Amino acid sequence: EATLDLAERRRIRSAIRELQRQELERDEETLASKRFRPERSSHRQDDKENWPRSRRLEEEQQAALAALSEQLEAITSVEELTKLLRAAGEYEERKLIRAAIRKLRAEEIEAASLAGNVQSSR
Repeated sequence: EATLDLAERRRIRSAIRELQRQELERDEETLASKRFRPERSSHRQDDKENWPRSRRLEEEQQAALAALSEQLEAITSVEELTKLLRAAGEYEERKLIRAAIRKLRAEEIEAASLAGNVQSSR
């Protein structure tokens, strides 16, 4: 508004447009980096103080799940597994127990169908 020279006004407007374009590009880059950033790494960056503790807890949980998995292999009763399922508190534990129940039921169905095939062949 202060200058009357049209060429200078054009240069000022183009400089303003260039600054706005650069700002938009930075905003888009920021959005893209946030959109594709893995969840866990951002959490660890925010909470570096508790990271070793959470990593240790995660390792302990994995060990407990491995032990539970071995225990579930030894159980052959759907009723026992159902009791364990009702008592389980963690999602991962329930997930393992449900998988064991599905496996046992599939084995029971397979055994029943084999028994039916043997009987029908007699």
